[in-house]
Amino acid sequence: ATYRLELPHELKARGIHNAFHASLLRPHFPNDDRRFPGRQFHQLPGFGEQPREWAVDRVLSHVGKGADADFEVQWTTGDVTWAPYSDIQHLQVLAEYFEALGVNSVRHL
Repeated sequence: ATYRLELPHELKARGIHNAFHASLLRPHFPNDDRRFPGRQFHQLPGFGEQPREWAVDRVLSHVGKGADADFEVQWTTGDVTWAPYSDIQHLQVLAEYFEALGVNSVRHL
């Protein structure tokens, strides 16, 4: 059997299909915000009427050299992800990271 669901516009825009085979359906268990903070649907950036923006708390490390470097960033939510230089080049925390390393700019990495 195939089930069709009404999907929010945000999911349709991301290419999520609204038809699923019954064998792919599973029971829904709500997120436990105490065990997995920041995973509630309304906390995910890009979803909902007014998407929230998260702030970068600090830069932890990097891989690569120059403008091709990727940076490990810790968000105010506690999550840690990797971001390319082009995404974080304007942030004050990146300037603080360079200062801690004793470099003036990304060219010196």
